[in-house]
Amino acid sequence: MSPDPYDPVPSFWDRHHEWIAPVVVALLSAFLLVVAFPPFKAPEAAYACLAPGVFWAYLRPRLRVYAWTMFAAQAVAWTINLSWLHPVTWVGLLVLGPLVGAWTGSWYLAAWWTMPRMLGRPTPVRLFAMLGLAGTWAVIEWTRTWVFGGFPWMPLAATQWQMRSVLQVAAYTGAGGVSFVVVAMNIGLAAFAHRLFREGEAGLRRRSQEFLLALFLLLVCFAVLVQDSVNRSQFTVPFARVAFVQPDIPATVKWDPAKAPEIMRTLWSTTLAAAASNPDLILWPESTTPFPLNDDPSMKAFIEQLSARAKAPMLIGAEAVDRSDPRRVAAYNAAFVVDPQVGVQTAYYAKRRLVQFGEYIPLRPLFGWVGKFAPLGDDFSAGTNPSPLVVPLRKGAAALGVLICYEDLFPELARDEVRLGADALVVVTNDAWYGEGAAAYQHAAHSVLIAVENRRPVLRCGNAGWSGWIDEFGSVRKVLTDDSGSVYFRGASTVDVTRDLRWVGRDSFYVEHGDWFVLVCACVAFLATALLGTLGAPPASTGELKK
Repeated sequence: MSPDPYDPVPSFWDRHHEWIAPVVVALLSAFLLVVAFPPFKAPEAAYACLAPGVFWAYLRPRLRVYAWTMFAAQAVAWTINLSWLHPVTWVGLLVLGPLVGAWTGSWYLAAWWTMPRMLGRPTPVRLFAMLGLAGTWAVIEWTRTWVFGGFPWMPLAATQWQMRSVLQVAAYTGAGGVSFVVVAMNIGLAAFAHRLFREGEAGLRRRSQEFLLALFLLLVCFAVLVQDSVNRSQFTVPFARVAFVQPDIPATVKWDPAKAPEIMRTLWSTTLAAAASNPDLILWPESTTPFPLNDDPSMKAFIEQLSARAKAPMLIGAEAVDRSDPRRVAAYNAAFVVDPQVGVQTAYYAKRRLVQFGEYIPLRPLFGWVGKFAPLGDDFSAGTNPSPLVVPLRKGAAALGVLICYEDLFPELARDEVRLGADALVVVTNDAWYGEGAAAYQHAAHSVLIAVENRRPVLRCGNAGWSGWIDEFGSVRKVLTDDSGSVYFRGASTVDVTRDLRWVGRDSFYVEHGDWFVLVCACVAFLATALLGTLGAPPASTGELKK
């Protein structure tokens, strides 16, 4: 049958919407998610990175099309976000990117089920469903701290690492509370867009209660900022004069014994340059010494001589060896305190969370053939003691909680150390394996989160960057850079670190109560799902909302 010449010509959208919507949503979602994270400086993009997928869920796309579209967007975005892995392993990047994307992207399945069921419901039901959906995201992020051994790299809260006004709620809820607010803003924005363009309302009826609730949650964050940050200058007191040493030792020579003399000359010169500023404490990054500090007499003598020459205590990253068990020699990625008067302290901190396929091979009988992503030799052993290290400063001893490498990704590790009396947290790391890409900035964002969660200053020392000082409120007070503004360089810098008297000897709500917010989110998500399920299927079309 030939078409009626008087029939209207279908629009381009009507003829091609089945492929336009997935393509547009996928591109927008991936782009916004990438630029929201460091090293890009567009944290505002985080408030819209989920909105395209949420808005599309309102329109009831087929589940298979929706799921594959959102998986593709998340897989691409996370592969780009983790692209700093490629100097170490392309295989790891191409596996880990889609895996993280699929795990976090599973949230969209909840959005696909929830959003249409919110249409036409009373305001309290819609708002409760919105909170349940935001809570689902917080729970999924929390599972990344332990599932598959744990890889909680870059929670959505990390996009706000330079937005102090939003971060302060983390002192009460943990970083999950920040992610919760960001997700709520995305849902509110999508609901507002649907209200404007799909529901055909006019006047005041066009306002979106979901969007208003999201704005209210942002105001709560601002209120916490005002409450905890007002009159800060009146409570600021000196803590220590700290020198950060960046030896910039290339990863390619780190474990080459032939390069040991050159490495030691570099450590000697950069440390004495730092000592010229008369610091109270000198920091070195992770695994700085070429030989185990407590198992090589010449290495120990070198470090003690250097500390005495610098006339300052040092906290350094170095390998430790334990031969107390005759059946097995244990090696640790560790941190030591060196006293200029008495030498290397016996007590040391051993890293508790090891990097899979980097510092050890999980299920070695099964995966031993894989080899390691980084050439670190035999497996390290995991430490078990979270006790802070006591450092003799000029104004009295200080307890420093140490985190090595990516341990600052795991909130419970820093929390354990603060509960045991840490006055400040020290992160020693070596991101040189990953070149001069996004890794250092993304890693630093986690240090900002733990500073706010624990209300403790964070002193961060990297092999070639990012090194600096973050205060109790997440403000980056100092970043080491060269004359061109790059964090990647060899050198040293000294900083006068201060503390806020209101948090000396006092624990934050999060330190005292842990991940209570995740439990609340799980309960709200469960109850919201049950409520929407009880109410039955949503209206068949948007037009039914006006009946």
